[in-house]
Amino acid sequence: MQEGALWQAVLGEIELSISRGNFVTWFKNTRLLRSKDGLVVIGVPNIFIKNQLERKFNDLVVEILAKNGLKPERVEYKIHSDMSAQSKNSEGAVLRNPVYARPAQTQKRVIASVTHSYRQGLNERYTFENFVVGAGNELAYAACQAIAENPGKKYNPLFVYGGVGIGKTHLIQAVGNAITARKPSGKVVYASTEQFVQEFVDSLRFKKSTDFAAYYRSTDVLIVDDVHFLEGKEKIQEEFFHTFNALHQANKQIIMSSDKPPKDIPTLEERLRSRFAWGMTIDMQNPDFETRCAILQAKASSQNVVLQHEVAELLAMRVQSNIRELEGVLNQVLAFCEMRDIEPGIEVVTSLFESNKMRPKHISARQIVERTAKHFHITVEDVVGPKRDKDIVVPRQVAMYILRSELHMSFPKIARELGRKDHTTAIHSVEKIEKELSYNGEISQHISELRGRLYV
Repeated sequence: MQEGALWQAVLGEIELSISRGNFVTWFKNTRLLRSKDGLVVIGVPNIFIKNQLERKFNDLVVEILAKNGLKPERVEYKIHSDMSAQSKNSEGAVLRNPVYARPAQTQKRVIASVTHSYRQGLNERYTFENFVVGAGNELAYAACQAIAENPGKKYNPLFVYGGVGIGKTHLIQAVGNAITARKPSGKVVYASTEQFVQEFVDSLRFKKSTDFAAYYRSTDVLIVDDVHFLEGKEKIQEEFFHTFNALHQANKQIIMSSDKPPKDIPTLEERLRSRFAWGMTIDMQNPDFETRCAILQAKASSQNVVLQHEVAELLAMRVQSNIRELEGVLNQVLAFCEMRDIEPGIEVVTSLFESNKMRPKHISARQIVERTAKHFHITVEDVVGPKRDKDIVVPRQVAMYILRSELHMSFPKIARELGRKDHTTAIHSVEKIEKELSYNGEISQHISELRGRLYV
């Protein structure tokens, strides 16, 4: 068997032995470079993956190599520059490191006609099974489960609203994934409002309005995220109104999320405001202490880490805001422990907080941009400029994410700070980094290191 075919066979068995997330993160972009004289050399794209394979997965690799007739005396992991596969990012730049690419499973359910590269579809990671239920979201959870069992029959439309990072996107996509699992032939469409707006603009530009309308009005379930971004867009509100009416009249399920209730969305047409409240409107609250602890332990478990209960309690006490910030702190702790090959015990976490307690309360947006540029060894002018080179786009997206997570800046302000004309670029960048933090070790490492240096 040739080396390439052998390694594909090994990867196939590894994929069956570990979680999909672990396989995509640590194994998907590896290859067998050499097998000779008892030495097997496996090529990896970066140092972070090299460390993980050596520490956590080496025994599994050796075992499965043996099953396939190769019994090495030693396995080495070597960073191999030729492995980089080109992939386009959202701003059109070519990234050569595949660790920045979105896993294939988040790209499914793309349906033909009026299809654009930015259409994402449902993310398979968002399920009811890994959604942690607490006092602040149990009503929304129960409503979503009822809809998943009988879409279009009750709670139509469903409108969930609440602050940033409390799990709205996870929950509404979980409905779509559950319905798709029960009825694969059904047409479930998930779209951010940004995507809906951009596709509508493109349909006008390319004279494809009929295709656009047909695509959205032929769905069985339409899930629209962040509908508060419809405010101030009169023509798009009109299109959404007709789409809503067509689906509701046909008893098709409509699910929407927003950061505020319909009555508080400024410049939203009254006819839309009333329709949004036709079914059930639910306020999702920030998680309470017990829910925060459960979320931390569930997130750690998804990364194959057992988080002691006292550690979870300490983190839950320190971070009392939203789930997104809670997960960010957990990622920092796990990245710190991963780099030093230590367990995330109470002493380690306490010392981390102690070392950070002298941080000033405020840091400016300009300082964040400057330190992001310095971290990635580029200039501030590059970050805020028009260039779309592969070494500039990712730092720019990281800067936008940190501005959002650290300073809670609005998307229009982030766009202006980074020299962008359209705030939808900031929305996409922040969402992209947020999603990659769950599976992209290198991005997590960059974010962790940057946050550690922001207040120094």
